[in-house]
Amino acid sequence: MYKLIAIDMDGTLLNDQHEVTDEVKHSLHAAKAKGVKVVLCTGRPLGGVSRYLKELDLNEDGDYVIAYNGALVQNTYTEEVVSELTLGYQDVKDLYELSQKLKTPMHFFDSAYLYTPNRDISPYTIHESYITQVQLKFRTIEELPEDILVPKVMFVDEEAKLDRAIASVPEDIKQRYTMVKSAPFYCEVLHPNVSKGNAVKKLAELLGIGRHEVMAIGDNGNDLTMIKWAGCGVAMGNAIPEVKACANYETTSNSENGVAHVINELVLSK
Repeated sequence: MYKLIAIDMDGTLLNDQHEVTDEVKHSLHAAKAKGVKVVLCTGRPLGGVSRYLKELDLNEDGDYVIAYNGALVQNTYTEEVVSELTLGYQDVKDLYELSQKLKTPMHFFDSAYLYTPNRDISPYTIHESYITQVQLKFRTIEELPEDILVPKVMFVDEEAKLDRAIASVPEDIKQRYTMVKSAPFYCEVLHPNVSKGNAVKKLAELLGIGRHEVMAIGDNGNDLTMIKWAGCGVAMGNAIPEVKACANYETTSNSENGVAHVINELVLSK
């Protein structure tokens, strides 16, 4: 019996129109009614998850969310923070200097806003602001407060350009941070101890839930750690090959109610 289901959002929970279908809603409500913890586990900032938490009734007593790819674990009812790992001013400054060398645009979040230090704002930064519904602000590095807390920095560009930039990142930077692609045009840079897998593990331990009682569902590189850690790792039909290779189960795609399919098959029918 699975007691916790960790679900990625973009490319997994949401269809290509960024909607939760009625079929998926029904399966989530049915799983929750059965006593299963349903936890959205996303790279999005908290502000980009809030309306979905409300829509899915996942902001009630005992509900949790994992945001910023695991940098924040929070009780959605009490707003109590279970875990929070952030980067600081010097990290942002160093990563901006790297982005300049790599000729790759970047942006980053604090708890309230999305910022870019690039005067020529990347369309991928505008896209991120639109999708997450988090207000975008232009700020030079010098204008940032030195006590800023940043859950994640993102390098953004066309897929081929971004892949070349990632390949050119110095080894010491790769050792200093967690770096993971969450979409073809997004590379996320986080505190070295941050991952979706670590966040799901921490939450499961808090709730007294065993690894074998956890299901994790995802589609992209930032989902790999939780899919590998969970007792049942589920790859979406639209998942990248690396996710499918390490998953225990493959469901249908996000445009074919894949989340509902696997929950109906492995949770509700048992």
